[in-house]
Amino acid sequence: MKRNRLAVNIFFFVNGFLYANWVSRIPRIQEVYQLNNSALGIMLLCISIGALIAMPLAGVLIARQGSHRITAVCALLFISSIPFIPLAPNLIVLGITFFFMGSFTGMKDVAMNAQAVLVEKAYRKPIMSSFHAIFSAGMMLGAGTGAIYTSYQVDLFPHLLSVVLLCVLPVIWGIRHLVQDTVGPMEAGEGGMRWPSKSLLGIGLIAFCCMLGEGAMADWTTNYLEKVVLAPAALAPIGLAAFSMAMMLGRFVGDRLRANWGDPKLLINSSLLSLAGIGISLGILSPWATITGFFLIGLGLATIVPIAFSTAGNMPGVKPGVGISMVTTIGYSGFLFGPPIIGFLADWQGLRMAMGFIAVLFLIMTFLSLNLARKTAQE
Repeated sequence: MKRNRLAVNIFFFVNGFLYANWVSRIPRIQEVYQLNNSALGIMLLCISIGALIAMPLAGVLIARQGSHRITAVCALLFISSIPFIPLAPNLIVLGITFFFMGSFTGMKDVAMNAQAVLVEKAYRKPIMSSFHAIFSAGMMLGAGTGAIYTSYQVDLFPHLLSVVLLCVLPVIWGIRHLVQDTVGPMEAGEGGMRWPSKSLLGIGLIAFCCMLGEGAMADWTTNYLEKVVLAPAALAPIGLAAFSMAMMLGRFVGDRLRANWGDPKLLINSSLLSLAGIGISLGILSPWATITGFFLIGLGLATIVPIAFSTAGNMPGVKPGVGISMVTTIGYSGFLFGPPIIGFLADWQGLRMAMGFIAVLFLIMTFLSLNLARKTAQE
């Protein structure tokens, strides 16, 4: 089982590492393709559409083929698509590339979280946060790698190709050691999306607010620091690195906090911390104050998604892949639609005002967490 856990950790790490590498170069992608914020938002929307189409399908395929097969195939397709980002001859091809990359990402995220639930069940204790901590570690190192490539002015294609090649061998090893979730005759007819229960819908809405903020942080922190705060270009990716490091640290202690505090109390405190962080980032326009705010946001958001996925994957009468596909479709719609929404708002009212939209969502997330805690106390 240790090899199974390491294998799943590899997929979480590679996912975060490669994602952060390419999003840290978004200013360069804008420059190469001459994209304003709205045009960039449309390109990012292609990723969103691809993922949201693929996520419900993932529940069907996992129930019929097993999460280990879907994780393996989609991971290979995802990492293979990344070097094509700077090779598109026009915006139509770039949009198609992003669409398929989003499709592979969406299915892979559902499948690898289903794998994480299977490992968690075998360990018989909460370990879901640790997998997401590894994802955040990958994002932190990926953002740092992006900052190094940017500082040395390495162009997009050699940058993205080199980091993909680094990940190939670990992924191949990981494929061989995933949990083999066999599919029986009854399971083969299951799968697909169903309307979530009221409890799953509530946690899904909290995940929506959290992941919309997380997606905005991942895709817009570099631009915000460079264009609003006027930080040096080489310093701007450090905001994403700080956010990712905070997510990693928060998730490494997240399972212990869940055991000591309980999910409702942890959700409330996490929401308040993320709200404080966005307030600092918006209110103090200095590079290191903004980076500090991003760090606090990362700490606040760290445990919310693991709680949501663990709850969904352990719902009685619902297979892990199917339950997770419900919550991820709700939550990831925020993660994936958030960045393009920020892009449209930025061209309309400016990027600083657009990021204020995230503060409103964190406030809503706080009220939802308080409501969930009140209902839990009454049960």
